[in-house]
Amino acid sequence: MTGGPLTVALLGSTGSIGRQTIDVALRHPDKVKIVSLAANRNISALMEQAKALGVRECAIADERFAPAAADLPAGVRCRTGSAAVTDLASAGADVVVNAMVGAAGLRASEAALRSGSRLALANKESLVVGGELLMPLASPGQMLPVDSEHSAIFQCLWGEPAARMQQIWLTASGGPFRGWDRARLTTVTVEQALAHPRWTMGPKITIDSATLMNKGLEAIEAHHLFAAPYDRIRIVVHRQSTVHSMVEFSDGSVKAHLGAADMRVPIQYALSHPDRWDAPAPPLDFTAIGSLDFEPVDMDTFRCLRIALEAGRVGGTLPAAMNAANEVAVAAFLDGSATFLDIDAIVSQVVEEHSTERVESFDQLEEADARARARAAELLRAR
Repeated sequence: MTGGPLTVALLGSTGSIGRQTIDVALRHPDKVKIVSLAANRNISALMEQAKALGVRECAIADERFAPAAADLPAGVRCRTGSAAVTDLASAGADVVVNAMVGAAGLRASEAALRSGSRLALANKESLVVGGELLMPLASPGQMLPVDSEHSAIFQCLWGEPAARMQQIWLTASGGPFRGWDRARLTTVTVEQALAHPRWTMGPKITIDSATLMNKGLEAIEAHHLFAAPYDRIRIVVHRQSTVHSMVEFSDGSVKAHLGAADMRVPIQYALSHPDRWDAPAPPLDFTAIGSLDFEPVDMDTFRCLRIALEAGRVGGTLPAAMNAANEVAVAAFLDGSATFLDIDAIVSQVVEEHSTERVESFDQLEEADARARARAAELLRAR
């Protein structure tokens, strides 16, 4: 680490997590300095951020934006392509915040870990797809989760003997369609699915939350982050989103992490750990919370969750294929070319057809990803 403020490479800067990371940095200019930015394609927003933060190194993942990236303010360099994003991740910043969306963030996570930077991981697909390869690259304390649930689990486990962890309780809000049945889900519109009751997030993760796929991805992520067997990861619906997750220990004690439903809190902790800085969000008023309710998840209605858990248990290249099919199906739903229930149907068929292999390389995972995307697209065209 440097002697001054933490230097931060922010990948996915124009998305929800990226914008909130910038807010945290601006609240603590003596502690955090963002030195590079990357986005997928929103180059105008990226340039506004670079100007406001005084950043001179930027990257746009989508190579189709190369002409626009060539016309930049003086002193700002912006390269295009996935390799440009990976180069920023490996440039030696104290912390790499990986908030890229989807499997595109995998290589950046690898680069950050290999470079020795702390990886503040908001790109859960990195571990869903490549957890078997990424976790061995991370030294103790090098990878810190940004997801509110995993940050909660990490904090509950801090200072505890790993062997004493009995069970993880992963909380879910239930999304906007909690209590609906399959027949009613046939009527879901994009606008309804994007109206999350508790969190403000990007469109892809918001749809994943509506299908409960997001909770399946988080279970796979927790499996890798905390070396937790799947039979020790329990998922429970907690509609207030006040308890971000819980850990049960061998003596029957349970630690729960409570806090405001504000992503700036786990983002900041991933930067400040093991220190704690002044709160970026208003504190909880326990007198106003009322009750804390918990209920089982409905995996018969929300089938993406069951599919993800089964893929995680099988392991190998299957989670990569499952994740790729989901990304394609969600994009199709968002652009109006698929229905809400097409998502789990497409993912299920791709998973059933996939020939699972033992994970051996990142190239192999990218090939599995590409094959699954092509098959998902083919199935969507046939519907």
